[in-house]
Amino acid sequence: MITVVIIGVLAAIAIPSYQDYVRRGYVVDGTNGLATVRADMERYFQDNRTYENMSSTVLAPCDAGVSAGKRTFGNFVVTCAAPGAPTGTTYTLRATGSGPANGAIYTITESNVRATLEMPDAWSGWLNDCTSSWIVKKGQAC
Repeated sequence: MITVVIIGVLAAIAIPSYQDYVRRGYVVDGTNGLATVRADMERYFQDNRTYENMSSTVLAPCDAGVSAGKRTFGNFVVTCAAPGAPTGTTYTLRATGSGPANGAIYTITESNVRATLEMPDAWSGWLNDCTSSWIVKKGQAC
């Protein structure tokens, strides 16, 4: 009976810790995706002197017309955040989670302003809204 109690206590501690560890892995997909597309946007700007689409064939890297495979990173898809975006000198990229990361939304701008807009309700202990940084682990302060 003591063995069962010990295993129960260990499981009660280990399972939530493991879940948070796995969630941190999901978050990395989104933040890495934003960093990658941001670098692509800067290369695009160097070539074209604008973040906007040059034509229907020369698209900004975050445009919906670009292959979804180039904008998908694990459980996250990176897009231009606002309708009509990007502009000639600004953009906001949005990484939206799906599957086990459904509900997680991260953003980054051309000025490297990072924000966490939303976290899944099931991820208790994770800060839900931070306009100045990415929340990448449970208990992290904004």
